[in-house]
Amino acid sequence: AIMQPKHVVPHARLECSRSMPAPSAIAGAEEGYAGPTRTAPSIESAKRLWKDAEAVCFDVDCTVTTNDSLDLLAGFMGVAAQVSALTSQAMDGSLDLATALERRLEIINCTPADIRAFIKEHPPETRLAPGIAALVRALRARGVAVFLISGGFRELTLPIAAHLGIPKENVFANRMNWQWDDETGEPTRLVGFDTSEPTARNQGKPQAIAAIRAIYPYKSIVMVGDGITDLEAVQSTGGADLFIGYGGVVVRPAVEAGADWFVHSHQELLAALQRFRVAMVGSGAWACAAVRMVAQSVTTDDPADNFDNEVRMWVHEEQYEGRKLTAVINEQNENPRYLPGINLGTNVIAVPKLEDAVADADCIIICVPHQFLHGICKQLAGKVRKDAMAISLTKGMRVRADGPQLISQMVQRYLGIDCSVLMGANIAMDIAKEELSEAVIGYTNRDHAKVWAKVFSRPYFRVALLPDPVGAEMCGMLKNIVAIGAGMVDGLGKGPNAKAAILRQGLLEMREFSKALYPEVRDATFLEACGVADLVATCYGGGNRLG
Repeated sequence: AIMQPKHVVPHARLECSRSMPAPSAIAGAEEGYAGPTRTAPSIESAKRLWKDAEAVCFDVDCTVTTNDSLDLLAGFMGVAAQVSALTSQAMDGSLDLATALERRLEIINCTPADIRAFIKEHPPETRLAPGIAALVRALRARGVAVFLISGGFRELTLPIAAHLGIPKENVFANRMNWQWDDETGEPTRLVGFDTSEPTARNQGKPQAIAAIRAIYPYKSIVMVGDGITDLEAVQSTGGADLFIGYGGVVVRPAVEAGADWFVHSHQELLAALQRFRVAMVGSGAWACAAVRMVAQSVTTDDPADNFDNEVRMWVHEEQYEGRKLTAVINEQNENPRYLPGINLGTNVIAVPKLEDAVADADCIIICVPHQFLHGICKQLAGKVRKDAMAISLTKGMRVRADGPQLISQMVQRYLGIDCSVLMGANIAMDIAKEELSEAVIGYTNRDHAKVWAKVFSRPYFRVALLPDPVGAEMCGMLKNIVAIGAGMVDGLGKGPNAKAAILRQGLLEMREFSKALYPEVRDATFLEACGVADLVATCYGGGNRLG
């Protein structure tokens, strides 16, 4: 009895329970159809498409792996030379895919036991192309869907997918047909392959991508591969939006000529992913404690590789023991003047010129005394990226004849970019020592807030998002006034009852004053880390009390 495998994977077969179009229903997917004339994008446009891809489809043999699975299986079976020649003909387009598959299987003539033994001898981790595991990991961590579309066979592809963390539902590949023993009910002999799979023939990969599109509303799909059948993915209606040719294992001239973008390593693709460059404006104690957290986040806890590892920190140049402070910081990885004894990280680079620190920065952190910020903003006007985002750690307000101006409002006005705020019980040395702390990110742009949360979140530093940036910033400013009152209580030798009264009345007046200026401020904000928590920490352990 000749039977198909019993297990059916939805994406891999067109008769799945979900509504998926049959091959004949996919426009432009018929065998041999070259699709409409297509204008290839420029390299710059191709790289932008790659950065914005919502799904990436990889060929497997000689793209994800360093070899062709069937060729390797043929070598295991002792028929390598005959099969390899047919593989080359299929990849350069001189032999149609279905014929090549059929002939190769006839020569290999393996059994299920042979396949199990082959996988044991050649486990997936020994076959991967350099850099592919890191690339797939980064894509998946960014929320990009990853698919494998192979002209090879599921029996050989699924172990690779499992090793890379790609669900089997995201694997398109051919299926071997087996003759099953009537006595044992077990498959015993290979008798060809399932020709109904889209990957069993030319133009099959665009068919597979069209089937993906029928299920998922991806706006952009990229195909990465080394062969002619991969190049076809962008040559048919409903196929990929971009084809990236891969030459890290073998360079096929026709593929290199036809690719929208051709790379020789997966590291090139990893390096081309969107990365945020972070800059710190300021180098005081709190700025140094904050930049230390950032330096950790962009290196040790960045599985999606979202951030450039280097963090530039603007330092107002001054002398320290006869040397420039920037030179001391870069040599010792520590700011001995403002946060002595704390290693900032080898990836923090002290920069004496303000414009150089923020040049090309996507994420600008502002942490300087508020009295200097107006001049800094004027100096940076027109010198930052238009699509950059900022966050203020500075607690203060500019008082003008025409009314008060919050720090975030000043940044937005002069730099023309969105500015969130990070406020909380943030005593610098405690955070530098990695003691448990928390803060809120007050935001108007939630997408930016999510990026900032990745920048600052640490195991010891809890960050919450708060859609009330004005309330958070008012809390951070006004608690300093209350803290002076708390310092007076200490100076007068009064006890905790008196201090508690100051804190309670202070918190109440903070809320009333904030809502008088900005009626939209939320009452609940004063119970967040930026409110009562920051007030308590400052009144008991901050530097604003008068003793």
